[in-house]
Parts: sequence; structure tokens; C-alpha cells
Amino acid sequence: MRSYKTAVEFGVVYIPIELYSCVKPNDIGFNLLYKKNHQRIKYKKTCEDCPNNIKNEDIIKGYEYQKGKYVTLSNEELENIKSKKQKSILIEKFVSLSEIDPILYDKSYYVIPTSAEKAFVVLKKAMKQENKVAIAKTVLGTKEQLVALREQNGNLLLYTLHFYDEIQSVPKDISGIATTKDEVELAKKIIENMTKNFDAKQYKDEYRQKVFSAIQKKIKGEQIKPSKIIPSHNVINLMDALKQSVEATKKNITKKSNKKSSKNST
Repeated sequence: MRSYKTAVEFGVVYIPIELYSCVKPNDIGFNLLYKKNHQRIKYKKTCEDCPNNIKNEDIIKGYEYQKGKYVTLSNEELENIKSKKQKSILIEKFVSLSEIDPILYDKSYYVIPTSAEKAFVVLKKAMKQENKVAIAKTVLGTKEQLVALREQNGNLLLYTLHFYDEIQSVPKDISGIATTKDEVELAKKIIENMTKNFDAKQYKDEYRQKVFSAIQKKIKGEQIKPSKIIPSHNVINLMDALKQSVEATKKNITKKSNKKSSKNST
């Protein structure tokens, strides 16, 4: 598991930490093959006046400042230009969680202290009791990151945030579309009927499971049959569609309440 070694600075308190990704990739890996013989496609690192099969240690980073002209920066030089502030996570301010627009969130990391554990726990408890999120900037790898530190379920998590100028504007404005009170009230009723507690454990990547199942079938020489597609209801009138949806969601509630009552009676 890849980690970043850095430190959290809180006033004059210095807490060395490591960051571990909260999420692991769970994709099914496919290789690219030549269609005729299923030979794997390979990529050779080369250039016009270079030998074949260039080694990784012979590759450096270059920035093209003019057509065909590059300036190079080594990893050591990139590290040297970091300021003290950029080499650690210096907390700049504390804010309420509600102030951070969810669209800004990118990646999440567990924050684990490597020393100064008591200072770490004190900061975490204080943030929880004050219900505040810490905002800071740091450099992870070769990219400066805006970050938010938040206590959550007894852990301290770090979220990388997008900078505001990275957020694109909405491609189409539909705020001027008129609606009626009855339409909104019916939509609210559907929402009420479908409101349940959220439990992330209930959700799995079903398509990934289907792909893996298809792979197993192909290994056995079986054919992949197309899934049955249930036709969608072709209701043109919005009010009719909303009314039908209210009735459909109401039936689901009735079925569940009947199941609960039958379990209680047994």
C-alpha cells in the first residue's frame, strides 16, 4: 500500500504522519491483444535517435517551452523548490463541514501518526468536540493540494480538494423551467415513500460481478447471452408519470410493512 510521509503542523505543534489511501482500486484488469492471434500488445519506450528498450532510470521529466525545446527538472530539484510550508501540512484555518461544497472533494486518506501520538489524539478530539474541519495546503508527489482534515468515526481523514478554478461551470442552465405546485408535491410524495437509511454495505459493483462471471463462462467455452431488458414505461404526461410513481412506491411500502408484521407475529 503506497503512503505519503509528511507532518501536520498545528500552531507550533508538529506531528509526523503517514497518509494511506482510504480506497483500493477494484477494477478487472484487461490486457490489449492483437485480434488475429491474441498476442499481447507491448509498448516500447523509444525516440527517434534513441536505442531500443530505454530503461526507466534513463527517463527524465521535461517541460516543452518552445516547439522541440525542453527544460528538465530532476526529482531532487522538484523537492528543493518546495518551501517549508509545502513539505508539511500546515493548518491555515478551521471551518464548518457545511462550508465545503461536496463538488470539491477528490481523494481520501487515513492519517496515521508516526510519533507525537498524544498531540495527534488531542487535535483529533478537539476537532470532534468543536465540530470543525481543518483546511491546509501541501505538496503530495509533484502537485500542490488543497486539503481538508476531518475527524470521522474515531479516525482522522485527509481529503484532497480541487482548487476552485478547476471546477467547470454547468454546461446548461435549466433554472428557468416552470413547474407547478402539484408536480412538486407529487415528487415530494415519491421522495417520502422512497426515503430509507443509507447503508453503504448494501451496495456492490454488480456490473463487475457480471463481467467476472462472463469471464468464467468464456473460460469454460460457454456463450454470453444478452441480458433481458425490461422496456421502460412510455408515459408522456408528467403528471401521469408522477401519479403512477407515487402509487408504485406506495405499493413497495405496503409490501415491506406486511413482511415486518408477519415476522413480528411469528
